[in-house]
Amino acid sequence: MFDKSTLSVYFVAGTQDCTHRDEPTPEQRLLAVLENALQAGITCYQFREKGDNALTCPDKIKKLALDCQALCRQYGVPFVINNDVHLCLDIGADGVHVGQADMDIFDVARLCRGRAFVGLSHSSLDEIRVSVGHDLADYLAIGAVFDTRSKADAGCAVGVDMVGQVRAMIGKRPLVAIGGIDTTNASLVRANGADGVACVSVIARADDMGAVVGALKGA
Repeated sequence: MFDKSTLSVYFVAGTQDCTHRDEPTPEQRLLAVLENALQAGITCYQFREKGDNALTCPDKIKKLALDCQALCRQYGVPFVINNDVHLCLDIGADGVHVGQADMDIFDVARLCRGRAFVGLSHSSLDEIRVSVGHDLADYLAIGAVFDTRSKADAGCAVGVDMVGQVRAMIGKRPLVAIGGIDTTNASLVRANGADGVACVSVIARADDMGAVVGALKGA
């Protein structure tokens, strides 16, 4: 059974989110950020190599995914692949996270059953209603809760009230909220029913990652 505490502070990042760093290669920048985040106490990491400045070579992406996975294993933190179910299964990642426009959730669940947990993104109550009906995802994600610049495909903010509406619809199913969440609003998101918060730039670009992760975790 999926442990919802995994979602508490869920870090999502790829090389495109670490361009502010001084390390000589994109891969080294991400690995440095990830290790800092692991030391700070994140509870899950999703490798999301997507968008402007992201790697495009499949071999480089796989190599970096393996390096990130190895780091996560050192710290006992679940490692999740964004979107790419076949890469997830190929390297033995702990989980895969897919969106509404990615591989069909029925196919994802069939391929991953007994091998990796599955997360599914939502941006509307109608999408949530469908997911509750088929009950194939191990955890559900809702967002973007607030406006965000970290994901170009995030869409319009759904608002924190929707987190509460989703919680009322899904019962005790694990729920993570994403999009524009930081240390000033994470407590509000949790108060509305989210089991955890998923963050990109607020962690990746933190000056004091320990303080930020601690604040997100204690929200």
